[in-house]
Amino acid sequence: MFQSGFITIVGKPNVGKSTWLNAVMKEKISITSAKPQTTRDTIRGIYHYEGGQMIFIDTPGIHQSKHRLGANMTKNALATLNSVDVILYMVSATDKYDESDQMILDTLKHARTPKVLVINKTDLVKDVPRLEGYIQRYKDAVNFDLVVGISALKGTFVDTLINDLKPFLPEGPPYYPTDMKTDSPKQHMISERIREKILRLTQEEIPHSVMVTVEYIEPDDTFKNVLNIHASIIVERDSQKGILIGKGGAMIKRIGTQAREDILALLGEKIFLDLHVKVIKDWRNKEHHLKQFGYIE
Repeated sequence: MFQSGFITIVGKPNVGKSTWLNAVMKEKISITSAKPQTTRDTIRGIYHYEGGQMIFIDTPGIHQSKHRLGANMTKNALATLNSVDVILYMVSATDKYDESDQMILDTLKHARTPKVLVINKTDLVKDVPRLEGYIQRYKDAVNFDLVVGISALKGTFVDTLINDLKPFLPEGPPYYPTDMKTDSPKQHMISERIREKILRLTQEEIPHSVMVTVEYIEPDDTFKNVLNIHASIIVERDSQKGILIGKGGAMIKRIGTQAREDILALLGEKIFLDLHVKVIKDWRNKEHHLKQFGYIE
């Protein structure tokens, strides 16, 4: 009997959802950074094993947002609860219980789908009684089918959780070829790797205000086996553009150098990466641009 199913990973920003998915897949499927709200799209990681296939959906962090972009990200994350076979709700052992937790739990109460509570970052906890009380609060709110403690960063109990999820999967066909690990388009994966470097290299308002779009990818006319990739980095203010370019172009060069290494590993081909910074004022609140960038239909 072949088993297959869809498993959504939901939780607040920065609890380690993408880190865990990358650990499961043993390669970078979702970008990561220490900045909250790193994941903006629902990204699928396809895990193959003998006799089954798990399709993990990495969702944006659920949070209270002041922008239409953030509100739509939360809406999209919660929408996955109604169309999957298993809900994996991840929390951080180092976090405090807050309104976002309550909002998620109130939604989970009404979901008939099997629910698994995953406590991540357990390796960072020293006050065990506090952790036990923290976990009990979630267990009192929702009748979880399984509760597991892990460390996604260190890989602790990552494989154990995979095995624990198998019994929840229904009988079904393989939805994807065995050599496919994600269904994200190439352009999206490239743009995300550029955005990841921006998140890691910049501070303050830049990470939340930035968007990256790949304008085109084409073979170089002069050099064989070289791809020209032209991408736009979009921000909301002129001051942000100045920060991203940096003195004498230093910052944009650092972003390009680090992103180029990741894209080279992704494509396995030599590339020329051309980055430009554009200003679109308040794009996160404008429906036209959110549609243009694929955040709303």
